[in-house]
Amino acid sequence: MDYGLKNKTVLVTASSKGIGKAIAIAFVDEGANVVICSRNLSELEKTANELKAKQNGKVLALQCNIDSPEQINETVRIAQEQFGTIDILVNNCGGPSAGFFEELKETQWDNAYNQVLSSAKRFIELVLPGMKNKKNGRIINITSISVHQPIENLILSNTFRAAVTGMSKTLSTQLGRFNITVNNVAPGFTLTERIIELAENRAKLAGKEINEIITEMTKEIPMGRMADASEIAAGVLFFASKQAAYVTGNSLHIDGGLVKGLF
Repeated sequence: MDYGLKNKTVLVTASSKGIGKAIAIAFVDEGANVVICSRNLSELEKTANELKAKQNGKVLALQCNIDSPEQINETVRIAQEQFGTIDILVNNCGGPSAGFFEELKETQWDNAYNQVLSSAKRFIELVLPGMKNKKNGRIINITSISVHQPIENLILSNTFRAAVTGMSKTLSTQLGRFNITVNNVAPGFTLTERIIELAENRAKLAGKEINEIITEMTKEIPMGRMADASEIAAGVLFFASKQAAYVTGNSLHIDGGLVKGLF
């Protein structure tokens, strides 16, 4: 299928590993010009080399701590200087700290706000003028199934990813007249470093081994396995595609059936 993404410019945040990297790979495979960023320079350079080796679309790698407004501004400025208007923005970030309400410090709440909600808001406000000028654009936010079915011991993620969903829905109603769509992809348990981190946390609380916890987590999933990051990327490609031009204000679960709700 031709998604209509060849030569489009895509900015994927927090994209040196995990889901972000899989998304960047998917866009490069479609012939898009892809801007990747990460605070970890060594991982960023490694991923950039992998993407460039595909020789399919241009790749620009920029070091960026998405907690920093200044670094976000500079990342978008350089990307626009290199490619012009950013056609597609994919807001991705790592997961905030696990922990129960009483355990979390004020600084952890502040960090989670900056990491999840504020970073997405900042990237959006910087790319919007160009999208509005062209009267075309795609904004896709990576959230979590926690926005529909809160995950135990992840109150920070449950709170701020839900806030991103609310922001997205509101923006979709305001930006439709500019032919800009705003959607969310909500992954379930996915085989990345983040799932190991969550399993380690659950193992400590339960006094169990990590492998035992991962087995238990997998049993919760009707399809009997966790997602591969490339399967999350496939949902992002759809929202970015010409085929999804009339789809906005939506959240897509990619979770193997884990969420039990009707909506």
